[in-house]
Amino acid sequence: MPVRIMLALLVVAFAPLFAQASEWPAPPGIQAKAWAVIDARTGTVLAQKDGDRQLPPASLTKMMTLYLAFEDLSQGRLKPDEVVSVSNKAWKIGGSTMFLEPRMKPTVEQLLHGIATLSGNDACIALAEHVAGTEEAFVSRMNEKARALGMNHTHFVNATGFPAKGHYSSPLDMAKLGAALWRDFPQYYDIFSEREYSYAGHTQPNRNRLLWSYPGADGIKTGHTQEAGYCLVGSAEKEGNRFVAAVFGTDSDRARAAQTKALLQYAFRNFVTVRPAERKIRRQVEVFSGSENHVWLKPKRVVEVTVPRGAERKLAFRLRYDAPIMAPIKAGQTLGTIDAVLKNDGKDGKVLASIPMVAARDVPRASWFGRTIDALRLWWRGTEEQDEASATQ
Repeated sequence: MPVRIMLALLVVAFAPLFAQASEWPAPPGIQAKAWAVIDARTGTVLAQKDGDRQLPPASLTKMMTLYLAFEDLSQGRLKPDEVVSVSNKAWKIGGSTMFLEPRMKPTVEQLLHGIATLSGNDACIALAEHVAGTEEAFVSRMNEKARALGMNHTHFVNATGFPAKGHYSSPLDMAKLGAALWRDFPQYYDIFSEREYSYAGHTQPNRNRLLWSYPGADGIKTGHTQEAGYCLVGSAEKEGNRFVAAVFGTDSDRARAAQTKALLQYAFRNFVTVRPAERKIRRQVEVFSGSENHVWLKPKRVVEVTVPRGAERKLAFRLRYDAPIMAPIKAGQTLGTIDAVLKNDGKDGKVLASIPMVAARDVPRASWFGRTIDALRLWWRGTEEQDEASATQ
């Protein structure tokens, strides 16, 4: 049977360890029912309070409505210039609107602006009905996508965020969704930085104060109902670092902007996204019964790790794999995992990320003679291990 081993190859990236202890920076005091801030590139949770708490998300719901629209646009199922009919349901929805009427024929692109910038409930209904036939069918897709994105504390009942029993989300889930919008649809993401939009003679501003008050902010969505309080998912990018913060249940429009700004400032001041070169992570491991005795392992994806500022040199990588590795091996085959570890004064350290490691090339099976030699090597190695174990008893 394979023996589980831990290959203790702790290779520090870039330089020796700092002497000081490494501690995760403490977050600021945030006045909200629940909140969270994450690194959009890595998904690392930097700080949170009741991040999984299920609360009414109000118009943050519209982020998912837009996600599905962007998905359909990117896959060719929807066109920006398609004309959309406005139903009586959309016309009468109330709340924040882009002043649609049944006589109007807005395009899909106009509705996207109406949702992202104006938070138009009428635009959400019109778009949902156009895409899926009914709002109910569209909401079913919303919930499917939420599960696919790992939003495990979210359930939608409508496409607008209107208060409804069983309609809820959480700060961590909405931060994940914000990161997904940026990651999956960069070609549409700049719509969230639009400060105002005009339609049918009505010009309305974006309610996201961060677009005016915080450099680097470019989204994403506000929300408010009496039950939910004032909510905001904000995102900003500076010097190649992007963070997303979500606050639920603040007391005012100004408060949600101030609390989200505080979380983003905390993130930018205290964290950095490190992208080590592949050559610093590649590892060579022994192979048995193969035409070659070793194979290089490389990360399956680009490695990005969030670390506290000033602790970049404490980042180390630890390879884990099941030994012995037996040929044949296919290029791209997953053979292990490498952990990005933040060392802490000789202690085990904090695992910041785990990345699958795959074979860099094929290793065909060896000839009968080669396999026989390797079988003897394994037998001899096992005998030595038994002798060592006996000596320590």
